[in-house]
Amino acid sequence: MNNYNRKKAEQVFVKKSTGEMELFDTGKLERSLQNSSVEDALIDEIVSDISAWIYEGVSTHKIYSRAYRLLRKLKSDNSPLYRLKKAMLELGPTGYPFEILMGEIFSARGYSVKTGQIIEGFCLSHEMDVITTKQKSQILFECKYASDQGKRVGVQVPLYVHSRVNDIVRRRKDEDNYLNFTFSAGVITNTRFSLDSIEYARCYGIHLLGWDFPEGNGLKQLMEKEKILPVTIVNTLTKNEKKLLLENRYVTCSQLFHNLKDISFLSLNTNKLFRLRKELENLSNQ
Repeated sequence: MNNYNRKKAEQVFVKKSTGEMELFDTGKLERSLQNSSVEDALIDEIVSDISAWIYEGVSTHKIYSRAYRLLRKLKSDNSPLYRLKKAMLELGPTGYPFEILMGEIFSARGYSVKTGQIIEGFCLSHEMDVITTKQKSQILFECKYASDQGKRVGVQVPLYVHSRVNDIVRRRKDEDNYLNFTFSAGVITNTRFSLDSIEYARCYGIHLLGWDFPEGNGLKQLMEKEKILPVTIVNTLTKNEKKLLLENRYVTCSQLFHNLKDISFLSLNTNKLFRLRKELENLSNQ
């Protein structure tokens, strides 16, 4: 890689999704590609291109989009994982697919999971998006899905989730079904948490799971580790075809792969169906 271009690029200010300006970090781009298991030679080529092309004030979204186009052009099988963040933003507009996806991740990690449950509290009924149970420990999660990566979950969310779970616990502590159970609240988002929401959650033992939080064990890392990926990551299908899948409750690539015979509503020809099967197989082997 051209070290001159790299040093020059790291003197350029770029605009984050939040609107903040920061110095471009080639190391961050490299790590993003490495986390998707892209081979070193391709990483070097992509970072070299970005370093030569980058300009003052360019958005990180444009940098990401260019890197992805380069990755596709170089025919890397890893490009879908690199675009995972964008694929997550395409799950909307409802939060239902996100809740199902989160349930699948926790199931893969050995939890008993229920989604979209109405739970009776001491004072009120509450809808909880994801409930995970393991060894008499239960976490009741609120999911906050956003189609804007720049959004942050503020402190008001863990505040009200905490109060709702407390109302549920007040009722359940006297029920025989939950004898010796421990309960806690949780919030899951595909974006990030504000600093005060993190501080409040740490103070009261509220579980937070964000795109890159906790560090090294965030949502992105869990999805890649468990190979639970949204159908929106698939390149073979058009945007409308993926929308139809979500409307028909096909949320994960694994679910789609095991039910290819049941997606006649997409009217895919034999060649496209073959390419879809091949891509899904490649994703499962990432």
